[in-house]
Amino acid sequence: NMKMRDPLLYRIRHASHYRTGDEWPIYPMYDFAHPLSDAIEGITHSICTLEFENNREIYDWLGNNLLEEPRPHQYEFARLNLNNTVLSKRKLRRLVEEKFVAGWDDPRMPTIAGIQRRGVTPAALRDFCERIGVAKTNSRIDPALLDACIRDDLNMTAPRVMAVLNPLKVVVTNYPESQVEAVEASFWPRDVPKEGSRPVPFTRELYIEQDDFAEQPPKGFRRLVPGGEVRLRYAYIIKCEAVVKDDAGTIVELHCTYDPDSKGGAPKDGRKVQGTVHWVSATQGVPAEVRLYDRLFTLENPDDIDDEHSFTDFVNPASLVVVQGVVEPSLAQAQPWERFQFERQGYFMIDPVDSRPEALVFNRTVELRDSWTKSTTMPSTADVRQSSAAPATQVLAGPAEDSTRKSKTELRAERRAQEPELVARLARYQEDFGLSFEDADVLTGDLALAQFYEAALAVHDQPQSVANWVLNEVLREVKEGSLESLPFDAAALAKLVALVDNNTISTAAAKDVFAEMMRSGGDPVAIVEKKGLQQISDAGALTPLIAQVIAANAAKAEEYRSGKTGLLGFFIGQVMRETKGKANPQLVQELVQKQLG
Repeated sequence: NMKMRDPLLYRIRHASHYRTGDEWPIYPMYDFAHPLSDAIEGITHSICTLEFENNREIYDWLGNNLLEEPRPHQYEFARLNLNNTVLSKRKLRRLVEEKFVAGWDDPRMPTIAGIQRRGVTPAALRDFCERIGVAKTNSRIDPALLDACIRDDLNMTAPRVMAVLNPLKVVVTNYPESQVEAVEASFWPRDVPKEGSRPVPFTRELYIEQDDFAEQPPKGFRRLVPGGEVRLRYAYIIKCEAVVKDDAGTIVELHCTYDPDSKGGAPKDGRKVQGTVHWVSATQGVPAEVRLYDRLFTLENPDDIDDEHSFTDFVNPASLVVVQGVVEPSLAQAQPWERFQFERQGYFMIDPVDSRPEALVFNRTVELRDSWTKSTTMPSTADVRQSSAAPATQVLAGPAEDSTRKSKTELRAERRAQEPELVARLARYQEDFGLSFEDADVLTGDLALAQFYEAALAVHDQPQSVANWVLNEVLREVKEGSLESLPFDAAALAKLVALVDNNTISTAAAKDVFAEMMRSGGDPVAIVEKKGLQQISDAGALTPLIAQVIAANAAKAEEYRSGKTGLLGFFIGQVMRETKGKANPQLVQELVQKQLG
């Protein structure tokens, strides 16, 4: 671990600070301040992302030498990567500044303000976090899982109401023109143990959804058709007698008759009517603006694109669709932040910013069913690099219900309970190999994975190095698949790790080699030779090159010697550029410092 070779603990700068002046010239570095500030503040668990794994050794070293028990401990976990969105603050700021969204609280934004304004509750977010658990390997989470958590939460808390988002007028020709009849409608379905109802006005003129009528119905269509019957939710059965069109041939109105003996949807003569649709009174309903929010990006991973594209190229043009609908009168007095289920539509919330009593605005929180499951493909990064055609949508396939409610740690523990051999390995990996519980837990959660790990160790006996590559690189590629699908074996991976550990190649070059192994397999040593990726670790070869770089930048060398030590990075960068990134950066740093004096 290079961080332990010569740990940087603090800097001493005899220079005036813009806040403290000349009072304090000592500035602690991150690795020094981290464990000490945690201990001072009573932190027990310092949770970091995976890139801080190498920092844990210096964290523990400082803690063991400077602090009394109980000492804080650092734990690493994978970042949350959610499909079809970005979580980088820099990219989110760009979306705001370039007007792709309305602001930081736009309901499409993955910010606290945006999620809250969309109508997502804290309970749904907690459920989501419990389902995905804490992972030790980088992966991407399907937003369908978050949507499921939101539905489960709102199902029990959001009263049911009716709203028509794309109105088609229906005139019930045999219903009295001036009559207004109150139809009693429950707020809650039978599977929700709550009570409450409201009167919904039934009138001669109604609105139904345009999609609930088909003049030439496809096979299996069970809603309203010419000459056919349909049940109006909570009200009567109606029959379509005539279709009225404008000069352009667009359907603008339906003339229907109703069965007075079918109130509640059950005809007295016992005939079967298969379809049921929701509706709103055209004369008593309340106009409302309804904002239909969807995935912010059409691309599954907008962070992973080539140089010819920008992540903004894949902003979903249908991520916000605004429609002018009509809602039932009971919603006229709805207050900001109130949540409802629009029957057969989805869950909606009164917008807390733009909605007013005289001009209601609803935000869609989530659909009742995931419309993205209807498509079969989602453009991958490779697809984008080959073509900039309009992207498709995503297949959402998740684990069984029981599995989604248990964390990955719990599932691994269950597998170990069924295989005592894995329990023994869990203890051995910690005691003999010196792995943390978190690393050993993942490696022993599956027998095939443990065997793969040990097969790699048999070739390169460096438990932590091999574990890091298995956990962070191999598992990311395998995901839910099988290790047998890899185009290389454990021995090949071990050879790659050995090339890094003995400084033959850099970590960055190793990842290029790993990518090539994923594409076509092959021996990592041969790939390194073919691509010329060998790291230059010969001081004799680097010394004259460094001398040339310093001579070519004599003025900066004098500035460095005069105290401007921040220029060290400049010289290292120049040397790395001259060697096309092949020089051992640690050796370069040592040699540059030596020559600069």
